[in-house]
Amino acid sequence: MVITGLVFAALAALLHVYVFVMESLTWTSPRTRATFGTSRQEAEATKELAFNQGFYNLFLAIVTAIGIVAVASGHDAVGAALVFAGAGSMAAAALVLLTTSPDKTRAAITQGTLPLIAVVLVAVGLAV
Repeated sequence: MVITGLVFAALAALLHVYVFVMESLTWTSPRTRATFGTSRQEAEATKELAFNQGFYNLFLAIVTAIGIVAVASGHDAVGAALVFAGAGSMAAAALVLLTTSPDKTRAAITQGTLPLIAVVLVAVGLAV
């Protein structure tokens, strides 16, 4: 079960790297604006904010990836702690988005499902 949880953690990390690319590198492009539902003017006005937010997503992905590598290297306690910190923060951020912006329910579910599954599976796998 831990391995399955780590697979979900890896998928969550990859998704958050993709979000980093959109928020920090392609925020004003037509495709990214369509994904986030922003106009050209809104994207320009929020470019610095999105750039910063993208790096938060990247750092969560990196923490999660390091945790996966640590577990795979036999350092279960450290690796699990990092996976819980990274993926748990991803899931928590999705919950904040869901509760504060109901119009972004789809984004919150997309952002939060993989890390939530990862956290649950790793926790259950370690408890057994």
